[in-house]
Amino acid sequence: MRTLKLITKRTIDIVGSLIGLIILSPAFVIIGLCIKLTSEGPVFFRQERLGKNGKVFKIVKFRTMVVNADKIGDGIKVHSDNDERITKVGRILRATSLDELPQLWNVLVGDMSLVGPRPPVPYHPYKFVEYSTFQRRRFAMKPGMTGLTQVTVRNSVPWDERIVIDVKYIDEFSLLLDVKILFMTLLRIVSPNSIYLRDRN
Repeated sequence: MRTLKLITKRTIDIVGSLIGLIILSPAFVIIGLCIKLTSEGPVFFRQERLGKNGKVFKIVKFRTMVVNADKIGDGIKVHSDNDERITKVGRILRATSLDELPQLWNVLVGDMSLVGPRPPVPYHPYKFVEYSTFQRRRFAMKPGMTGLTQVTVRNSVPWDERIVIDVKYIDEFSLLLDVKILFMTLLRIVSPNSIYLRDRN
């Protein structure tokens, strides 16, 4: 039964990403022009991420920060919406998650799914071999453009706590849950809030 669900999930991914790329192509052009006209550098940002079973792939996003931002300030860490490395257009794209739209291509080619755990970079916060047996279970399915963690806590809790939610998604996976997550994602886009870890002191 689970195998059939996964086949159906992949079919939905292919159809959904293809339709999304076609329908949203005008938005891609507009966003691309806004990025290009307001800051120096490429329209798209590519970065290595850990996918299913720890396989490395390159994720594609709209660029929201200045070029070489990972070599400035806090490196790959972004603690708030006011990070000076984030461009003006980038703030809007991040708040609405529109910077994630190019990942529809990653979904179409099979690196990602519409729904699943978010893919971390290969070296932070852990290398794949450093994850515990329990934590590696979050890599049992393809990473997603959105996921259970994204529509519940997003980046407001530490990474290890997010892993627990990711594993819960893996264990409780169903097509109905995916539909629910996609619907909640749309609500988040139209009602954005801060995506960063809040000060707990």
